[in-house]
Amino acid sequence: MAIVEEGKKFETCVVFGGRGFIGKPLVDRLLRVGNWIVRIADSFPTLQLEPSESLLSHALSSGRASYVHVDVRDKSNIIPAIDGASVVFYMDARDSYAYDFYICYTIVVQGAKNIIAACQECKVKRLLYNSSADVVLNSWQDIHGGDESLPYSSKFVNMVADLKAQAEALVLVANDADGLLTCALRPSYVFGPGDNYLSSLLVNVAKSGWGKFIIGLGDNMSDFTYVENVAHAHICAEKALSSRGSHVCGKAFFITNLKPMKFKDFVSLLFQRLGYQRSIIKIPAWVIQYTTLIIKWTISRMSNWSTGNVPVFDIIELALCYRRFNCSAAQKYIGYSPVVSLEEGVAVTAKSSHLARESSFSSYSDTDEESKVHKLLGGGKVAEVLLWRDERRTFTCFLLLVFIHYWFFLSGRSFLSSLAQLLLMIAAALWGYSILPPTM
Repeated sequence: MAIVEEGKKFETCVVFGGRGFIGKPLVDRLLRVGNWIVRIADSFPTLQLEPSESLLSHALSSGRASYVHVDVRDKSNIIPAIDGASVVFYMDARDSYAYDFYICYTIVVQGAKNIIAACQECKVKRLLYNSSADVVLNSWQDIHGGDESLPYSSKFVNMVADLKAQAEALVLVANDADGLLTCALRPSYVFGPGDNYLSSLLVNVAKSGWGKFIIGLGDNMSDFTYVENVAHAHICAEKALSSRGSHVCGKAFFITNLKPMKFKDFVSLLFQRLGYQRSIIKIPAWVIQYTTLIIKWTISRMSNWSTGNVPVFDIIELALCYRRFNCSAAQKYIGYSPVVSLEEGVAVTAKSSHLARESSFSSYSDTDEESKVHKLLGGGKVAEVLLWRDERRTFTCFLLLVFIHYWFFLSGRSFLSSLAQLLLMIAAALWGYSILPPTM
């Protein structure tokens, strides 16, 4: 519905998931555009504003924004929320549900069905769905500059990607049915303030001490997307969708920061901003891959819980695979280009309250206080080695122990013969060293 007020034309839009990770910046940008009356629809019973949300607070008091408690699993809840709206944005953010198949299905897939039906019933003109680049990813498969011609995955990386692919397909098929125009965006590895998935998971890795390791060579390139750019892309897509272009209606578009980055560089940049130790020790990729396969097999044998529900497996796969996407279609047809650079996005993310609060407890630069385990081990060189404080010395000791274990226990020789051969090798090495010239 369009409203004319003091010579200015306003349209009403509804943002489902408007209090989620991507929904918040989208609402903020819609209000800044200045020609929208924004209805925020979310599952929270009441709206609680943060001190930084002064723009939304002013919009609520002036009537340019409103909040509606909605459960997308119930169609009767949706119709009053979108009645009179021209545009609907559906953000089924990852942080809005648990890793339970039934809950995920009812929110993502059944929620999409309900929203589509409600939009058709209420004569909504345009529906935009926030999908994910994961819908085309096959587990452990590299993608080098993939575009929208890629088919849906045959082996999804996780359960959420599978369900989002189903929801995206429903939205795109509904295009031009009962006058509803639809479009979907596929952002790749979204991060930013309020991110409870990618950034928080990497911070937890750093806190555990595993952040110092680089899996494989670390030179695989991936596309990351700052959350503000995703919100901007939705506004660009809505504007393009209103023109009824055949290249936009019923189509999906990949969204990235248009700057692929090595995974290890992205992690190091984030760790450096938060004050954590940068990754320095490389672990062969095949070691991690086989270990992951064993863990997945063990989990699947011990329980009915899907291994696709374990977020750390997503990070391991991201650390080992190439994930680059071609955004030329989004640039050409919806006029998208990033408004925030990758480096600026990482800097803003690192300053966000939830990550800064987490990092203050474990950052290497924050405190020099020794841990209880360090004190229990005597606080000397032994403690430094066992707690991986001195990585080179620890790794050297580890290799030495592996050599001793192989030489004395796995070689098939007796202890005395192994010791004799070892002493013979040492004697030969010392003799060779003795005949070397003083300068070389």
